[in-house]
Amino acid sequence: MPVSFPLPPGSTIGIIGGGQLGRMLAMAAARLGFDVAVMDPEPDAPAARVAAKAIVTAYDDPEGLAALASAADVITFEFENVPARSLQALAAAGARVAPGDRALAIAQDRLAEKTFLNEAGAPTVGFAAVDSADDLRAALQSLGAPLLLKTRRGGYDGKGQTWVHSARDADSAWTELGAQPCIAETPADFRREVAVVAARGRSGEIALYPLTESHHEAGILRRARAPAAAPPRVLAEAERIVATILSALDYVGVIGVEMFERDDGKLLVNEFAPRVHNTGHWTLDGCEVDQFEQHIRAIAGWPLGPTDALAQVEMTNLLGDEAEGWLRLAQEPETRIWLYGKGEPRPGRKMGHVNRLTKINR
Repeated sequence: MPVSFPLPPGSTIGIIGGGQLGRMLAMAAARLGFDVAVMDPEPDAPAARVAAKAIVTAYDDPEGLAALASAADVITFEFENVPARSLQALAAAGARVAPGDRALAIAQDRLAEKTFLNEAGAPTVGFAAVDSADDLRAALQSLGAPLLLKTRRGGYDGKGQTWVHSARDADSAWTELGAQPCIAETPADFRREVAVVAARGRSGEIALYPLTESHHEAGILRRARAPAAAPPRVLAEAERIVATILSALDYVGVIGVEMFERDDGKLLVNEFAPRVHNTGHWTLDGCEVDQFEQHIRAIAGWPLGPTDALAQVEMTNLLGDEAEGWLRLAQEPETRIWLYGKGEPRPGRKMGHVNRLTKINR
């Protein structure tokens, strides 16, 4: 029977990926009356433990995908490591998937992403494709030095990249990143990193959350503060950029767009994530409708909810054994704790986050 939108409560949301983002999506879906089916290769994945159904298999397993398509009325994903071909296979089988495979495929390839952004009218740093050490030397000649060399695919939280300061470094940099397809980018001259989390519904309506100021350490998001203060023209430009990206992708769901704000107030897009986003975790305690509920609303064809901020929030990721301080954190009256149910607290692993509410808007 064909799926029609909006989905009524009692329908099933399929989520590919069982990590913390899938867990918070599943919790939001359950609150709206949906059942959730999670597909993940880990038998004890955090999201699977709060879902009605768990399909334990690889993300590209045909039988697992068929089982998910049979169980779910609409299917989404929690992170970019899902193969785009899996979404294509689901769509070919008649499953309703949101966001679509095009957004995922573009986000998985940094060269395709930068090319798409420029074609859509979203400004970025200068860049060039690098498929050899000679290409890297040519990029240094045309774009100048230094350049940040990144693998086109894979890599996150600062991994899969290296700075190249001169043509003498080309061979070693190319080898360091595995002699695989790369992209070379010019430095981003910026005063701060900002992000916008937004949603687009099935009828094309767009809801944008307030601007977030991001702070990274060792390539990992450490803190995010929102709403971030900014001149009206910067806020307007950020909203224009995000709305342009959403429309160009014919997107359905929540997206995170990371940007650099230059000293002159101009914005450059760093990347977008076709999913709920770490910089949007503050919305769980600081907004009328948080990003996870918003994503479920969007993919289920429900009206998008209000995105007004109810509090000034600082979100801090809990990395490694920092989550073991939960008792101390629980004693802070303005702190809200979110723990992800993960096992081993490896250094740098995101085990949870806290939202500290510092100012209530009246």
